[in-house]
Amino acid sequence: MRYGYGRVSSIGQNLTAQINQLKDHGCEVIYKEKVSGRKKDNREEFKKLLETVEEGDTVVVTKLDRFARSTKDALSTIELLNQKNVSLVVLNMGGDKVDTSTAIGKLMITVLSGIAEFEADMIKERQLEGIELAKQRGVYKGRPSKYTDKHKGLHHALELFNNRVTNKLTVNEISEITKISRATLYRAVKKL
Repeated sequence: MRYGYGRVSSIGQNLTAQINQLKDHGCEVIYKEKVSGRKKDNREEFKKLLETVEEGDTVVVTKLDRFARSTKDALSTIELLNQKNVSLVVLNMGGDKVDTSTAIGKLMITVLSGIAEFEADMIKERQLEGIELAKQRGVYKGRPSKYTDKHKGLHHALELFNNRVTNKLTVNEISEITKISRATLYRAVKKL
């Protein structure tokens, strides 16, 4: 059986183009999700797909970055598919289709996943350089603080924190009551 897998990183993005490509390449069942690919554990549909495939099946994705975010991730998932005798087809690898059921396909996927990871790292580096330059010019302030002095939940959490001797509450309990994370609470205490 041919299974397709389509993924976009956010709710606002559209899967239609990927789904159409997967259907055009004979995918009978398509797993799809709108979630960041950074953490494999967050991709529930992808996990279901890996549990479902059996010997002789083929997994089709439109691009390698829809399948894996790092070389290590790609290679470990491909190894899992190989152990099950399942092929992976990537429809757009620099304009060509790559199929891991062939020796050249396995080589190509290994090399190209390394290049994809390198490209992602370069984008991140350029982003950090841009942020640093913006900070030097004084135009980058970072993400605005969610918890200001006027935030009632943080104010309540600080009151409970400062009165721990009498109220006998732990920091975890204060966090549960006020919905303010421990880290945020400790940062606010340190600030004061």
